[in-house]
Amino acid sequence: MSGWDDKPQIIGFKQQRPTVAKGSALNSAQRAGLVVSSESKGAGQHKGPADHQRIAKLDRDDAPKPPEKVDVSVGKAVATARMAIKNAEGKSMTQKELATSVNAQPAAIADLEAGRAVPDQQLLTKIERKLNVKLRGAKNTIGGPLHPPKK
Repeated sequence: MSGWDDKPQIIGFKQQRPTVAKGSALNSAQRAGLVVSSESKGAGQHKGPADHQRIAKLDRDDAPKPPEKVDVSVGKAVATARMAIKNAEGKSMTQKELATSVNAQPAAIADLEAGRAVPDQQLLTKIERKLNVKLRGAKNTIGGPLHPPKK
């Protein structure tokens, strides 16, 4: 029954879908009665690659600047002044003893001496008074006496 003159069937062949019309083409097609649908199929399902370079640039530009750390000279001044203070047995003051006397954590004193601490004005003031050493101000005055002798 099947002959050479019959129309061949193509496997996997789909019928043509109606084209999506926009703008003035949509209006003229509607007047002519040709348009079946006016919305695009799968709108909003962009499956292309993400724009990673643009996103990375935004990440680099918007990153907050890390807070400034205390200068190393402040840490050295605290360490030398702390070591200069001796107790009744002749031993120098430890970081833990300094921390308890200024009501702070021992880790805060360690970070301050290492230059890793964020400047805390209250803590610096307490340490200045306890050690009688200037820790704030001009770089050439850091490490000097808190109240120098009057001239």
